[in-house]
Parts: sequence; structure tokens; C-alpha cells
Amino acid sequence: MLVLGRKPGEYVMIGHDVKVQVVRTKDGDLRLAIDAPKEIPILRGEVYEADYASR
Repeated sequence: MLVLGRKPGEYVMIGHDVKVQVVRTKDGDLRLAIDAPKEIPILRGEVYEADYASR
């Protein structure tokens, strides 16, 4: 696992297609904007665990 520190407005690229950007922090909460092609599924952890992890 890669752990990075990013400030609002900064981003990381995953491959050439997926951009993950910090858009706002408030009261210790973190908000991310994810820009990826429609064919790449993006799931919250709890949804992934409930629907896909048991397969």
C-alpha cells in the first residue's frame, strides 16, 4: 500500500486514466474527487465488501 500526503488541490494519477484529487478538507474529514473512465467501477469500501468481497 502506498500512503501519500496531499493538500487540497493536489492530486495523484493512477496510470494515465485515473485522477484522484483532494478537493476539500474540513474538521479532519477528507474529500476526494475521482476522475476515471466510465468502464472503471468506483465503489465505496462498504459497498465493495457487501457486494464483491464474498464472491
